[in-house]
Amino acid sequence: MRRPLPTEAEAREILARRRTRPAPRPAPRAGRALQDFIREMDQKLGRGAGALEPRWREIVGERLARVCRPRKLTRGRDGRGGTLELRVAGAAALLVQHQAEEILGKVNLFLGAGAVEKLRIAQGPVKPLAEPTARPARPKGPPPLSAAEEAELKAATASAPGPLAEALAKLGRAVRSTDR
Repeated sequence: MRRPLPTEAEAREILARRRTRPAPRPAPRAGRALQDFIREMDQKLGRGAGALEPRWREIVGERLARVCRPRKLTRGRDGRGGTLELRVAGAAALLVQHQAEEILGKVNLFLGAGAVEKLRIAQGPVKPLAEPTARPARPKGPPPLSAAEEAELKAATASAPGPLAEALAKLGRAVRSTDR
Protein backbone atom coordinates (compact mmCIF):
# COMPACT_ATOMS: atom_id res chain seq x y z
CA MET A 1 0.00 0.00 0.00
CA ARG A 2 1.31 3.40 -0.98
CA ARG A 3 1.81 5.97 1.63
CA PRO A 4 0.14 9.33 0.93
CA LEU A 5 2.38 12.34 0.45
CA PRO A 6 2.32 14.95 3.23
CA THR A 7 0.52 18.17 2.65
CA GLU A 8 2.40 21.41 2.30
CA ALA A 9 1.85 22.37 5.94
CA GLU A 10 3.03 18.93 7.13
CA ALA A 11 6.14 19.17 4.93
CA ARG A 12 7.02 22.55 6.43
CA GLU A 13 6.58 21.20 9.94
CA ILE A 14 8.82 18.18 9.19
CA LEU A 15 11.51 20.41 7.68
CA ALA A 16 11.37 22.85 10.60
CA ARG A 17 11.98 20.02 13.08
CA ARG A 18 14.97 18.57 11.22
CA ARG A 19 18.33 20.21 11.42
CA THR A 20 20.05 20.43 8.09
CA ARG A 21 23.74 20.65 7.48
CA PRO A 22 25.05 23.80 5.85
CA ALA A 23 26.19 23.35 2.28
CA PRO A 24 29.91 22.56 2.08
CA ARG A 25 32.18 25.34 0.92
CA PRO A 26 33.42 24.96 -2.63
CA ALA A 27 37.07 24.01 -3.09
CA PRO A 28 39.41 26.97 -3.56
CA ARG A 29 40.68 27.71 -7.04
CA ALA A 30 43.86 25.89 -7.99
CA GLY A 31 45.88 29.10 -8.28
CA ARG A 32 44.95 30.20 -4.79
CA ALA A 33 45.46 26.75 -3.33
CA LEU A 34 48.97 26.47 -4.84
CA GLN A 35 50.00 30.09 -4.30
CA ASP A 36 52.05 29.47 -1.14
CA PHE A 37 53.72 26.39 -2.64
CA ILE A 38 54.63 28.26 -5.83
CA ARG A 39 56.06 31.19 -3.84
CA GLU A 40 58.16 28.81 -1.72
CA MET A 41 59.47 26.93 -4.78
CA ASP A 42 60.28 30.18 -6.56
CA GLN A 43 62.30 31.37 -3.57
CA LYS A 44 64.07 28.03 -3.34
CA LEU A 45 64.74 27.44 -7.04
CA GLY A 46 64.27 30.85 -8.62
CA ARG A 47 64.20 31.40 -12.34
CA GLY A 48 66.08 29.09 -14.66
CA ALA A 49 67.76 29.31 -18.04
CA GLY A 50 64.34 29.80 -19.65
CA ALA A 51 64.13 33.23 -18.02
CA LEU A 52 67.52 34.16 -19.45
CA GLU A 53 66.83 33.17 -23.06
CA PRO A 54 64.44 35.97 -24.11
CA ARG A 55 66.61 38.70 -22.59
CA TRP A 56 70.01 37.16 -23.31
CA ARG A 57 71.01 39.94 -25.73
CA GLU A 58 70.35 42.59 -23.06
CA ILE A 59 72.18 40.63 -20.37
CA VAL A 60 75.49 39.83 -22.09
CA GLY A 61 75.53 42.24 -25.01
CA GLU A 62 75.17 41.85 -28.75
CA ARG A 63 78.62 40.41 -29.42
CA LEU A 64 78.42 37.54 -26.93
CA ALA A 65 74.75 36.88 -27.63
CA ARG A 66 75.63 36.03 -31.24
CA VAL A 67 77.99 33.22 -30.20
CA CYS A 68 76.46 31.71 -27.04
CA ARG A 69 73.11 30.82 -25.47
CA PRO A 70 72.09 29.76 -21.96
CA ARG A 71 71.31 26.06 -21.99
CA LYS A 72 70.77 24.90 -18.41
CA LEU A 73 70.87 26.37 -14.93
CA THR A 74 71.65 23.90 -12.17
CA ARG A 75 71.10 24.93 -8.55
CA GLY A 76 73.63 24.14 -5.84
CA ARG A 77 72.70 21.40 -3.36
CA ASP A 78 72.96 23.57 -0.30
CA GLY A 79 70.90 26.40 -1.81
CA ARG A 80 73.91 28.49 -2.74
CA GLY A 81 74.81 29.57 -6.25
CA GLY A 82 74.51 27.13 -9.09
CA THR A 83 76.09 26.46 -12.45
CA LEU A 84 75.07 28.02 -15.73
CA GLU A 85 75.74 25.93 -18.80
CA LEU A 86 76.27 27.87 -22.00
CA ARG A 87 76.11 26.51 -25.53
CA VAL A 88 78.96 28.25 -27.38
CA ALA A 89 79.91 28.23 -31.05
CA GLY A 90 83.22 26.36 -31.34
CA ALA A 91 85.70 29.12 -32.10
CA ALA A 92 84.16 31.56 -29.62
CA ALA A 93 84.62 29.27 -26.60
CA LEU A 94 87.94 30.88 -25.72
CA LEU A 95 86.40 34.37 -25.87
CA VAL A 96 83.55 33.27 -23.58
CA GLN A 97 85.98 31.58 -21.18
CA HIS A 98 88.04 34.76 -20.84
CA GLN A 99 84.90 36.78 -20.14
CA ALA A 100 83.41 34.25 -17.70
CA GLU A 101 83.63 36.54 -14.64
CA GLU A 102 81.99 39.37 -16.54
CA ILE A 103 79.19 37.09 -17.78
CA LEU A 104 78.61 35.72 -14.27
CA GLY A 105 78.35 39.24 -12.91
CA LYS A 106 75.77 40.24 -15.53
CA VAL A 107 73.72 37.06 -15.06
CA ASN A 108 73.75 37.52 -11.27
CA LEU A 109 72.59 41.07 -11.77
CA PHE A 110 69.57 39.72 -13.66
CA LEU A 111 68.78 36.65 -11.52
CA GLY A 112 69.84 38.01 -8.14
CA ALA A 113 73.08 38.11 -6.22
CA GLY A 114 74.77 34.73 -5.82
CA ALA A 115 72.38 32.89 -8.14
CA VAL A 116 75.21 31.57 -10.34
CA GLU A 117 78.76 30.83 -9.19
CA LYS A 118 80.17 28.70 -12.01
CA LEU A 119 80.04 28.77 -15.77
CA ARG A 120 80.18 25.56 -17.79
CA ILE A 121 80.90 25.85 -21.50
CA ALA A 122 79.55 23.29 -23.97
CA GLN A 123 80.70 23.74 -27.55
CA GLY A 124 78.22 23.19 -30.34
CA PRO A 125 76.10 24.93 -32.93
CA VAL A 126 74.25 28.03 -31.80
CA LYS A 127 71.03 29.18 -33.44
CA PRO A 128 71.20 32.66 -34.94
CA LEU A 129 69.68 35.42 -32.87
CA ALA A 130 66.16 36.43 -33.66
CA GLU A 131 66.16 40.05 -34.70
CA PRO A 132 64.36 42.28 -32.21
CA THR A 133 61.02 43.38 -33.54
CA ALA A 134 61.17 47.07 -34.27
CA ARG A 135 58.04 49.11 -34.21
CA PRO A 136 57.16 50.53 -37.59
CA ALA A 137 57.75 54.25 -37.84
CA ARG A 138 54.60 56.28 -37.53
CA PRO A 139 53.84 58.17 -40.70
CA LYS A 140 54.24 61.88 -40.20
CA GLY A 141 51.69 64.34 -41.43
CA PRO A 142 52.15 66.01 -44.79
CA PRO A 143 54.76 68.78 -44.95
CA PRO A 144 53.34 72.30 -44.59
CA LEU A 145 52.25 74.19 -47.69
CA SER A 146 53.71 77.52 -48.76
CA ALA A 147 51.84 80.68 -47.82
CA ALA A 148 50.56 81.15 -51.40
CA GLU A 149 49.24 77.57 -51.58
CA GLU A 150 47.62 77.92 -48.15
CA ALA A 151 45.87 81.17 -49.22
CA GLU A 152 44.65 79.53 -52.43
CA LEU A 153 43.30 76.57 -50.47
CA LYS A 154 41.54 78.86 -47.97
CA ALA A 155 39.87 80.80 -50.83
CA ALA A 156 38.69 77.55 -52.45
CA THR A 157 37.05 76.27 -49.22
CA ALA A 158 35.64 79.60 -48.03
CA SER A 159 32.13 78.94 -49.39
CA ALA A 160 31.74 75.62 -47.52
CA PRO A 161 30.16 75.48 -44.02
CA GLY A 162 32.52 75.27 -40.94
CA PRO A 163 33.28 71.54 -40.34
CA LEU A 164 33.16 70.75 -44.07
CA ALA A 165 35.58 73.58 -44.85
CA GLU A 166 38.06 72.19 -42.30
CA ALA A 167 37.79 68.68 -43.75
CA LEU A 168 38.20 69.97 -47.32
CA ALA A 169 41.23 72.06 -46.30
CA LYS A 170 42.85 69.01 -44.68
CA LEU A 171 42.17 66.93 -47.81
CA GLY A 172 43.55 69.71 -50.00
CA ARG A 173 46.76 69.89 -47.95
CA ALA A 174 47.24 66.12 -48.27
CA VAL A 175 46.65 66.19 -52.03
CA ARG A 176 48.96 69.15 -52.58
CA SER A 177 51.75 67.59 -50.48
CA THR A 178 51.64 64.32 -52.47
CA ASP A 179 51.80 66.28 -55.75
CA ARG A 180 55.20 67.69 -54.79
